[in-house]
Amino acid sequence: MSFKLAIVGRPNVGKSTLFNRLVGKKLALVDDTPGVTRDRQEGEGRIADLEFTIIDTAGLEEATDDSLEARMRRQTDAAIAEADVCLFLIDARAGVTPLDSRFAQILRRAQTPVILAANKCEGGGGEAGRMEAYELGMGTPLSLSAEHGQGLDELYDALLPFANRIEDDEAEQAIAEALAEGEMEEGFDPDTPYEPDLEAPLRIAMVGRPNVGKSTLVNHMIGEDRMLTGPEAGITRDSIGIEWEWRGRRVKLFDTAGMRRRARVTQKLEKLSVADTLRAIRFAEVVVLVLDATMPFERQDLHIADLVEQEGRAFLVAVNKWDLVEEPQEKLRELKEELERLLPQVRGIPIVTLSALTGRGAQKLMPEIERMHKLWNARVSTARLNRWLTQTVSHHQPPAAKGRPVNLKYMSQVKSRPPTFAVFSSRADEVPTSYKRYLVNALRETFKLPGVPIRLFMRKGANPYANKAGKRKIH
Repeated sequence: MSFKLAIVGRPNVGKSTLFNRLVGKKLALVDDTPGVTRDRQEGEGRIADLEFTIIDTAGLEEATDDSLEARMRRQTDAAIAEADVCLFLIDARAGVTPLDSRFAQILRRAQTPVILAANKCEGGGGEAGRMEAYELGMGTPLSLSAEHGQGLDELYDALLPFANRIEDDEAEQAIAEALAEGEMEEGFDPDTPYEPDLEAPLRIAMVGRPNVGKSTLVNHMIGEDRMLTGPEAGITRDSIGIEWEWRGRRVKLFDTAGMRRRARVTQKLEKLSVADTLRAIRFAEVVVLVLDATMPFERQDLHIADLVEQEGRAFLVAVNKWDLVEEPQEKLRELKEELERLLPQVRGIPIVTLSALTGRGAQKLMPEIERMHKLWNARVSTARLNRWLTQTVSHHQPPAAKGRPVNLKYMSQVKSRPPTFAVFSSRADEVPTSYKRYLVNALRETFKLPGVPIRLFMRKGANPYANKAGKRKIH
């Protein structure tokens, strides 16, 4: 199921033009006369690989009686309530009007998240109006031109988190339904040891900031000058997939374009390269974040690492140019402390120090990647998990809710890649986030899962396997 986007705003700001642009056909009437759209209209919108349902609404009118304008307003209110996210459109050439300000207040009171966008920004003519939109207090306004299709890459970035949230909710719902029926993910059995599929290639993505030596490292690993390298930042623009073999195992290695902070990503080509890198991360099984040992750990490195964790990929850090470090032991200690502090959600991320130029230390990388891939596919038997749960809870009970104890009844692993677990409790919705974090950290430590994202879901209900266990005892 895709998410729903409602385009809202006062009359004649270009809502229907943008609607037609996103659905790819002229479904909505467009004219310079305000108020052409009266009924809300739905269509299937798309930006690149992002698909969603889009609602075109009548222009927001300040009317509360039973007039036509008031009835149109109620239709718009219904669309806002129904949508997962609203795109609040203003006319950048006209600037912020009193009606825009009034409806910004209305949207702030609504429960639906809002993205602010200034339309008609083509040619830079609406920049003053876009800057004026900051006074609405709804964040940074996107710069769009519905007529010319400009700014859709910015809109893609703004909508992506809502698509991911819907996907996460659907995945969680699927897990809940499977558990309620006593079924695991198809083909998955936590009591069966993991056996790697040697016929399928091990998919690896090299990511990091520009000019940290990703392409040089790839060239060294495969033993040929496959990737163009040099001192200039940003030579690699596409995510290049290279088929390779390591110790008899097939490998697909992705060298990606360097990812800079969004504020510095200005050229259209570079924006496409960043999107390509994100796709490579999603396609990969193990992601290697390459750092430059001569440069401090930057916020962008943290952002990339966070993206990898959100996508649920196995993760390790390769620190390049290690031959230039004067005090390696001290530097390594600092890096480990920084990673633990800045990425507490993925503790124990392995660090491989190397020099891609000289090859020193590079031989350690592939064995570590293979080890992380195995951990990513880790399986923990149900019996071991429940013995662990009993012991862990006895050391630290969940906080009582409204004076009543919260009992954790049962636990099972429902999938791997990454390891995903479900805990059953009659009061699952009252288990605080801090306690879930305690369980995840204890899982990681007990079952030796460093650097691997762990998913933990609290499920309300009784043990779904109790009846099956009872039947096995009878027979």
